[in-house]
Amino acid sequence: MTQTIATRAAHRIVFANEKGGTGKSTTAVHVGVALAYLGARVTMLDLDPRQRTTFRYLENRVETMKKRSVTLPTPAAEVFSGDSPDALLKSIERLEADSDFLIIDNPGRDDPFARAAVENADTLVTPLNDSFVDFDLIGQVDGDTFEVTKLSFFAELIWESRMRRSRKTLEERRPEMDWIVVRNRTGYVEARNQARLEKALKEMSQRVGFRAVKGLSERVIYRELFPSGLTLLDKGHLGELGTSHLVARQELRALIQALKLPEFEKAQASLELA
Repeated sequence: MTQTIATRAAHRIVFANEKGGTGKSTTAVHVGVALAYLGARVTMLDLDPRQRTTFRYLENRVETMKKRSVTLPTPAAEVFSGDSPDALLKSIERLEADSDFLIIDNPGRDDPFARAAVENADTLVTPLNDSFVDFDLIGQVDGDTFEVTKLSFFAELIWESRMRRSRKTLEERRPEMDWIVVRNRTGYVEARNQARLEKALKEMSQRVGFRAVKGLSERVIYRELFPSGLTLLDKGHLGELGTSHLVARQELRALIQALKLPEFEKAQASLELA
């Protein structure tokens, strides 16, 4: 069992999904940059030392700022290279000491480090594509009725983490984990299938206590932004944008508001994205 951290120098947001291709790192970076634009001190910790997608994204951003001689709000970033969950907890304590928000991007797999991060999340964000392939991460459904039949291993892990947290003493107890399932790429789902997914998500949310919110649609711009490290918030640095890009910005604004992060909730409502 992983030991949780009692001190709370920063609000910890963990992006976790054991499946790839859900837009996890892209969403994490956009949330991190949005909080930086709001004046927060943000640090991002990448738990995948091989792919390092989040770290590389922000590394590209720093390089773009140098090339263009501009300064943009940018989170600090680090790749975790420790060899034990205890080493991860020490890294978390060190990084959050100088941060308002610590954003941890888990690898797209189950390992001891990913579990340790999940157990110590204040806000847990699980991006999913709108498909039953991805829904299988949190629950299984009957093939004929699409009724939820059982929780997945990942959902059980979150449930157990919450139970362990509730058994802590008053001195050690931390706020209840806010688990948010972010539905990415919703625009590419056939209507009947989308209705089935919404029903299954609602049933699962009542069972295990997560909030389901809309995330980012599938758009070419997200793939195009990675080499420059820019985000949809970097107005004036993206060139001429079309209508779809403006809609994407509004999706991002709605997502930031839906996360309901502490202290910055009021500021999020006025986040300049248009």
